[in-house]
Amino acid sequence: MKIPKIKFSPKHHKDIGIEIIELSEIYERSDSEKISFLAKPHQIQFNNLLYITQGVGEHFIDFNTYSIQAGSVVFINKSQIHAFDLVNKPQGKVIIFTDELLDTILSTMKTTSFTSNYLLASYSPTFTLTHNMKETCDVLLAEIEKEYQLIAPNLSFLHFLFSAVLTKLTNARPQSYKQCISASRAKKFNQFIRLLEKNYTMTRDAKKYAEMLNMTYKSLNQICKLASNQTTKQLIDAHTILEAKRKLTIEGIRIQQLADNLGFDEVTNFVKYFKKNALMTPSQFKKYSKG
Repeated sequence: MKIPKIKFSPKHHKDIGIEIIELSEIYERSDSEKISFLAKPHQIQFNNLLYITQGVGEHFIDFNTYSIQAGSVVFINKSQIHAFDLVNKPQGKVIIFTDELLDTILSTMKTTSFTSNYLLASYSPTFTLTHNMKETCDVLLAEIEKEYQLIAPNLSFLHFLFSAVLTKLTNARPQSYKQCISASRAKKFNQFIRLLEKNYTMTRDAKKYAEMLNMTYKSLNQICKLASNQTTKQLIDAHTILEAKRKLTIEGIRIQQLADNLGFDEVTNFVKYFKKNALMTPSQFKKYSKG
């Protein structure tokens, strides 16, 4: 089964880069078979925030299932694979937004929110808000929806409101380590992650990525360490292994074909690389993932 890749396609204001959808609407569209992939793993070409207001359930993200409840927030980065819970159907909102919107916020609001650190081994995409924090976010999201519904919304006001939401959620989120990174470096780090997502099958050379970003390898490595507590090479390997796991389990690709797709000259080299980083062979992982 090929993983469906879902593009950003809002009903209104296609040039703004954000949309807020009620989860109840998503469930209705799935029940009416207008959308068939929601309960199955699918890859998003934009960023998601799940904001749960009622009920309990689960959410699948990259081989892990996370429990959610009223007050839960779930971060899902662009290019991650996830699936909705169409059994329990927890209620709330899904906020979808583009990288371009993030770039605008990072450059104009000087915030370091939402750096792409999902490649961290200790990363957890979900947490639960306190009562006071939830009340604050409820007000901000209501104002965003109100502005968005206008025929000609004020973009600066929308950016300000959404920047406030991201800042609040990022501050409320438990951190596995303390990020010490400026807004300009956060933007550069996100650019590196996007380049990695596009080019990982062509190169795993950290110096090549530094060249693409018009910076030295030393500078890129420093940014990666500040943003993720990992080196550039460690992030490249983590992403390559994550993509390999996705294709092995969800698409069911053959190991030989996967090795070719990832740019390995010999399948034995790929098996050694996978075992070094995943602590098991591709065949073992495939068997393990099937339970």
